[in-house]
Amino acid sequence: MKEYERFVVWLDYLDSEKKRDDGRRVPLNSCVRAPTLDELTQACRKLNLDPQPQKAFHPKASRRESGYVSIKKQGPKQQTLMTIAKELSRIRGSQPKKV
Repeated sequence: MKEYERFVVWLDYLDSEKKRDDGRRVPLNSCVRAPTLDELTQACRKLNLDPQPQKAFHPKASRRESGYVSIKKQGPKQQTLMTIAKELSRIRGSQPKKV
């Protein structure tokens, strides 16, 4: 079996509006509402994960456009997702609110 050097992280993994059955992989209290590809890319950049963003359709919701980033592997995927979720929350908290 081939060993790959990168993980794929879909926006749906971190979206608090999704159910686990719809593809969410992070606990609800760690998620953000409707994350964007730019925010996800920025969070991965801050964590030095070498993100490569890509707009695409998630397999579980093939009619709604989504996106993902391909990142360097650094430990277990679930642990990496939790770290990204925390950084995404920090990014969301530091942005000015839209009026």
